[in-house]
Amino acid sequence: MRVSPPALIAPLLLLAACASTPPLDFEGTDRSLTPAEAAAHIETARGRRVAWGGVIVSTRNLEHTTEIETLGYPLDDSGRPQTGAPAQRRFLLVREGYLEAADFRSGRLVTAVGGVTGTRRGRVGEAEYVYPVLEAEEIYLWPLGERAPQGSNVRFGVGIGVIIR
Repeated sequence: MRVSPPALIAPLLLLAACASTPPLDFEGTDRSLTPAEAAAHIETARGRRVAWGGVIVSTRNLEHTTEIETLGYPLDDSGRPQTGAPAQRRFLLVREGYLEAADFRSGRLVTAVGGVTGTRRGRVGEAEYVYPVLEAEEIYLWPLGERAPQGSNVRFGVGIGVIIR
């Protein structure tokens, strides 16, 4: 029995469609600018559109905005934080409006796209800290329980992701 090439390709396309890739607009982002470089050189980083992600440390709802303190990690090609790599630096994701802190809780993976607006001084424990601030246009909260691929671009996952525009 001979199988035609289209019959082989169709299942692969269906599998690719199931892969968890956030529907974020990475167009025009500076993927080389890290949170550490932004904190060190804020005057050249200010206004640049970036895609940053990492592990949520804490979430605070303020009167008109939500601030998400995030421990940054490099992103893979799909925009997922690579938590097996060395951390880049903590940064603040600032989003206009209210985001539910129970959903955006400590330990969750998040990726955001937006503009670097400046820095903010704070503390990590007893230490002084300078956070680069990312004014988030889009935020993707990665599904719970989804594992990052280990050396493969094929991904399988079941879950619900949240994207906020």
